Amino acid sequence: MTWGNSPHPPPALRRRSPATSFAALAVGFVVIACFAAAVVVYFVSVLPTEVLTIGILLAVVPLVIVLFGIWLVDRWEPEPRVALIFAFFWGAGVSVGAALLFDFAVQTVQSALGASGESETADIVGAVVQAPVVEETAKGVGVLLVLWIFRRTFDGPIDGIVYAATVAAGFAFVENIQYFSVQVVHQAFGGESVAGVFLVRALMAPFGHIIYTACVGFALGVASRRTGPLGALGYFAVGLVPAMLLHALWNGALVVVGDRFLAYYVLVQVPIFVACVVLVVVLRYLERRVTRLRLADYAGAGWFDQTEVAMLSSGASRRRAQRWAKYNGLGPVMAGFISDATRLASTRQKIVSMRHSAAGRAAAQSDEQELLAAIASARPYLQAPGVAAAGGPGMGGPGMGQWASRPSGMPAWAEPNPGAGRSGVDPG
Repeated sequence: MTWGNSPHPPPALRRRSPATSFAALAVGFVVIACFAAAVVVYFVSVLPTEVLTIGILLAVVPLVIVLFGIWLVDRWEPEPRVALIFAFFWGAGVSVGAALLFDFAVQTVQSALGASGESETADIVGAVVQAPVVEETAKGVGVLLVLWIFRRTFDGPIDGIVYAATVAAGFAFVENIQYFSVQVVHQAFGGESVAGVFLVRALMAPFGHIIYTACVGFALGVASRRTGPLGALGYFAVGLVPAMLLHALWNGALVVVGDRFLAYYVLVQVPIFVACVVLVVVLRYLERRVTRLRLADYAGAGWFDQTEVAMLSSGASRRRAQRWAKYNGLGPVMAGFISDATRLASTRQKIVSMRHSAAGRAAAQSDEQELLAAIASARPYLQAPGVAAAGGPGMGGPGMGQWASRPSGMPAWAEPNPGAGRSGVDPG
């Protein structure tokens, strides 16, 4: 049986140097910093400081709502913090900056041609065509870069949605600052109250940009399991289509429906949001199922005990295990064990799914070897005599024995090299 179809590790695989990814990440942050500085200068130059402060405070409200939603989705397999920071600031800096630059370029060309950019037709085209195309492309490129730079932790559709939502959250935060600040100025000169704009953008549609960009994230999440970096470009293009269409639908409705906006919102936008929530719930269920099925592959080879697979495949059992570990001073070790095991299952799924990408499969196999090594290195700590042995202090901890115990009272991993001898595999 070939290594690509077996959970047995090879004697040795060349490990990839992180130098390339580190360099790409450094360049990415430099680009983000340049765009972010330009956006800050632009805002400070066109908006009074007190108005900008109000806009920021108002924009924090939908940002908190969105980040809480992202956290809920990301709990099963949390993404690396640096990747999420990169995604957020790409959306807040580069995506916003690109949209502003493109708009400035369009206005410059119109001015040079003697055309007016203030007509109603120009406004409609800008909202329904220009904004969806430019903004979704700029945000989508951020998600694509996350896939390329953090490919080892970009494991499937849920990860794609999380990263896409984070990029979109950064973009929406800065865009809301602009909208709210401008409306504060209009209100000061007798225009409509900022409360109406706040109601629509912060409370009725805080997940708007998240839903649009999530289409790209979902497509790239599928790509992460099926193809390599270049092959992901096709999935990226496919994901952009529904992202742009959904964005255009929202912007176009604001222009067309007028006084019937509330009815449109209830009949169209609410069902779209509910459908997205249902999709995420289904994907979360499938993610747990992948964890259970793929770790069962390794259990058959002796790398895991069946009770460990049961614990790692259940949210409630994970929480009990983490309470036990925290009680015994092993919280970080258990958290790493769970994280590595979950990523191992996702990596295994990549290996199984990548039918036409030898390079992608080889990279996943290298990641698999490193994760197996990390899991093996964690076991001695979880097997410490004072913790795991029967009668040790750990036995009084909350949850111990409810998720992984043996007749002797020892946790599932308290047996050195579980499974070795049953399958002939040496986990060490």
